[in-house]
Amino acid sequence: MKVIFLQDVKGKGKKGDVKNVADGYAQNFLIKNGLAKEATTASLSTLAGQKKAEEKHNAELLAKAKELKEFLEKEETVVTIKAKAGEDGRLFGAIPAKQIAEEFNKTFNVSLDRRKFELAAPIRALGFARVPVKLHHDVEATLTVNIVAQ
Repeated sequence: MKVIFLQDVKGKGKKGDVKNVADGYAQNFLIKNGLAKEATTASLSTLAGQKKAEEKHNAELLAKAKELKEFLEKEETVVTIKAKAGEDGRLFGAIPAKQIAEEFNKTFNVSLDRRKFELAAPIRALGFARVPVKLHHDVEATLTVNIVAQ
């Protein structure tokens, strides 16, 4: 029996796959537990429509990520953060990704999640720092952060 998987089933198929499985397995386990449905012409055309819509959505997300990358990598896109520092230019404390994201959102009025920042360790010195930002699984940008003494 041909079925369309509604969820990932280990060893059998991933969500959206169309596979041929044993009739008893399909009826008694997959369909009964809501893991798959029978592959009819109507359900196959519905699946094709869903895949097309998902591809369009992913293309839109990629376009937005590329647009945001261009904005982040402009010369004038610099996030300035004031922090207390000692005489030698070292900070009292550190600047984490959360603080960079909040300041970016305040300054440029563009929402950027702190989890997208790939900061290996918090910034601990004054001056300019380059922070990698993962906007999409295909798009990475670099944000310039300027840490100044308060």
